[in-house]
Amino acid sequence: MKSYYRYGIILAVIIFALGTLTGCGRESSGKDGKVLTFASADYTSINSILNTHDELPDIIFSGLMKYNSKGEPVPDLTESYDFDQDSLTYTFHLRQGVKWHDGKDFTADDVKFTLDTLTSNKDLEASITDNYKEIASVEVADPLTVKVKLAKPNAAMLNYLTIGILPKHLLEGKDIMTDEFNRHPIGTGRYKFVSWDKGQSIIVAKNDDYYGKKPNIDKIIFKIIPDENMKATQVKSGDIDIAWLNAQNAASFRGNDKFTVYDFKTADYRALAPNFTNAFWIKHKELISVLGYAIDKQAIVESILAGKGEVAYSPLQMNKDYINTDVEKRAFNLQTFHEKMASLGWTRGDDGIYTKNGERLSFTIDVREYEHERVDIAKLVSSQFKDAGVEMTVHIVPKLDWKSLQTFLIGDAAPYDPDNGTYDLFVTGASGNYTHYSDQAVDRWLTAARRSYDKAKRQEAYKEFQREWADRPAFIMIAYLDGSYVSSSKVTGLDTSHVLGHHAAGVMWNIEDWDIK
Repeated sequence: MKSYYRYGIILAVIIFALGTLTGCGRESSGKDGKVLTFASADYTSINSILNTHDELPDIIFSGLMKYNSKGEPVPDLTESYDFDQDSLTYTFHLRQGVKWHDGKDFTADDVKFTLDTLTSNKDLEASITDNYKEIASVEVADPLTVKVKLAKPNAAMLNYLTIGILPKHLLEGKDIMTDEFNRHPIGTGRYKFVSWDKGQSIIVAKNDDYYGKKPNIDKIIFKIIPDENMKATQVKSGDIDIAWLNAQNAASFRGNDKFTVYDFKTADYRALAPNFTNAFWIKHKELISVLGYAIDKQAIVESILAGKGEVAYSPLQMNKDYINTDVEKRAFNLQTFHEKMASLGWTRGDDGIYTKNGERLSFTIDVREYEHERVDIAKLVSSQFKDAGVEMTVHIVPKLDWKSLQTFLIGDAAPYDPDNGTYDLFVTGASGNYTHYSDQAVDRWLTAARRSYDKAKRQEAYKEFQREWADRPAFIMIAYLDGSYVSSSKVTGLDTSHVLGHHAAGVMWNIEDWDIK
């Protein structure tokens, strides 16, 4: 009797396992239709103005504008718009018949509510608020017409109006940081929220009432897998249909016809980011412009990035319209490094590490434990530094404490308008300036670039910004990464013409064109 019981249990487990495996990435029978499983980072909330470089909010919510394949803002929730430069007023003519996922009508009141939240809600804690600070007022002319008036020019405003619009009827009067909406989001986008198994998965389903082209894929499972190596393992096993993989992991799939490796250009860079409120960097700020000479960046690109990237020197390096190539690039040169260290009064001690006034040149860098590629980069830089006389200790941590760390291995990007990824990151006191970097010349040129609608004048301002930034950098730049997405060969429709952002985000910009064979 017991043997039959055991046999029944084993058989049930096998059937369940087979059902789980065959359900991923295949056109199943019944109501689920085509299901895609996507390797995802973890979430604490799903809200378009709180999650600004994640895939999920971009397909649940939609903005007045959206990005096309060239990274240009084009109409989305708006059918058309006018801009009166004399009065600095945008007039948006909204689409008719757009519905929220709960069936309510989308109107101009929702646009006003979202922009008012970004400009005047004191409870909001978001890194992007400086992108909207020039908005003076938002006026609802009628249910399908909204006027956005600026107090000062902001040449990147249309880019910032790609932000997902939030529903006034669900969030008015609520604490946007803590409301339950952030766990059960309602948008107007291509997919609607279905469920969230905390720490495991988030499921969305095709929005059959979407106003634009409806997706081919009926359901997407965002499977929470923060660990880079685990993502590769699950793609290989078939548990995941598509994942962004680091260069080393992606290399193992090349040449295997069961998988497709999509190589995207990205604006995603890696750099050493000093905390400018930390006592070490307050005292030794001048080292930031010197240490780059001791890093063999090309060796990092060739080894850790498997050649899928390039040496970095500017935060606008991937923006072909605004890059300034005529700046100090701090190419690897130990002779130059030692000369500059000597000029600053540093000498090498008996242990080979530089000292000055009895202090060893020693600092720490924090890297999150699940970001294996960043850990490898930090370790290689540490080894190179040690050979050059610098002690940088790598702290591998579960999460970053932005207030106490000395240095961290940052990733960031400026993939679209050059204001987006520079102003909020480097202007003194700006909303995304986590490192507390401050430089008057950088402030002046970034502000001048934002204030002008003349492309030639903006180009000159950004060239000057890059020149000043190169002289007194906020970061010690290392490398730009290519974005490698690996998928089952059954997944089709990804478009690599789109430059991706930080964390190689933006791959789902054309999710409505994806399909599963």
